[in-house]
Amino acid sequence: MNLVRGLYSALMLGAQPLLRAKLRRRGETEPGYRVAVPERFGHYETAEGGAGPNPQEADSGPLVWIHAVSLGETRAAAILLNELRSQLPGMRLLLTHGTATGRAEGAKLLRPGDVQVWQPWDTPGAVGRFLGRFRPAIGVLMETEIWPNLVAGCQRRGIPLVLANARLNDKSLAGARRWAWLARPAYAGLAAVWAQTEGDAERLRAAGARVEGVFGNLKFDVVPDAALLAQGRAWRDASPRPVVLLASSREGEEALWLAALQAKRPAAQAASAHDAPESIASSAVQWLVVPRHPQRFAEVRERIEAAGLSVSSRSSWTGAPGTADVWLGDSLGEMALYYGLAHAALLGGSFAPLGGQNLIEAAACGCPVVTGPHTFNFAEAARLACEAGAALRVADMAEGVATAQALVQDVARLAEAQQRAQAFTAAHRGAAGATARAVVQRLRPTGAA
Repeated sequence: MNLVRGLYSALMLGAQPLLRAKLRRRGETEPGYRVAVPERFGHYETAEGGAGPNPQEADSGPLVWIHAVSLGETRAAAILLNELRSQLPGMRLLLTHGTATGRAEGAKLLRPGDVQVWQPWDTPGAVGRFLGRFRPAIGVLMETEIWPNLVAGCQRRGIPLVLANARLNDKSLAGARRWAWLARPAYAGLAAVWAQTEGDAERLRAAGARVEGVFGNLKFDVVPDAALLAQGRAWRDASPRPVVLLASSREGEEALWLAALQAKRPAAQAASAHDAPESIASSAVQWLVVPRHPQRFAEVRERIEAAGLSVSSRSSWTGAPGTADVWLGDSLGEMALYYGLAHAALLGGSFAPLGGQNLIEAAACGCPVVTGPHTFNFAEAARLACEAGAALRVADMAEGVATAQALVQDVARLAEAQQRAQAFTAAHRGAAGATARAVVQRLRPTGAA
């Protein structure tokens, strides 16, 4: 181990108590963070425990390790996994995550013989125990996850480690350059990188990575859950008002949205602290809010009710959503239902400087998007969507609210935008097949293909 990585490893080892404390705090609101904590440090249960069967003892196909840190990466991994199972019959999956939402979503992807554990904390000991325990035939990191000891450990054991659906924005590249003594060897140590866009490829090369292909974004290959989409559309058709969704909202954005609604009141009404809810919520639009993180569901509901609005939460729906001022999407794994329920959506994460969320799923569901100015995490997808007429970009939340309301009340314009949204995703499919073929090719020298 070189001196630089030795110092980094010492810092990571020293930070373990802080990680454990953080997990305890997060576990108070998200119990998933309390599950199998020893796995994060490379300690696994027996075959009867949470880590499942010992994969190196199985007689079936290659063990393909996919690391999907959180919810979005796990959904992208699901798209790739469908192609991999088709091209690698008999493969087994080793699936790792860093967040509770990612792990919960990933559990849906498992088949008999598959294994799901936490990503090991990036110390030589934890990484060594992880790789020694599972011995994957290949490792596939999703999108952005680069860890120096993980890369070095795979290199020592001859495990090809690749970065798929790779993206790197300007801010992250600046950070990689600032810490080049640590980041550059990690990027250079990857066996292959397959980028989403040419811009991502350029930045990844500048960081030291060997980019072997630009395959596009896996999320364009998403197929929305047909049952959820149909249920959402049925509820949308039954709504007396057009539905506008604030999708995957992040902290601070609900306040911006409520302020935009408040500003629309007539000046005379604004002077009263006891206005009826209808004076705040536009009577022409039914609002639906789906926060990005489940630990904020209760907080968001309280904030909306404090503004004088009635709320109907998805968790309490037994049939149609009801007649509340705001519908609150407080469930996981149902974005297809929410996009089906909405005529148009405001893109969360883009109205505060957070980089935006994935708008491709919305487009695949035929839901046009109004995005704010901050889309640096998905810059190319947002640019292409705007050019295709599947999305509209605005300067701030106030303009976003006004634009979305105007769009859903213009029947002809809305129908055209919905058609353009679906055409946009159809035009960019193919990344899943190309990535799966590249993974299979990487396995062939080991005889595992």
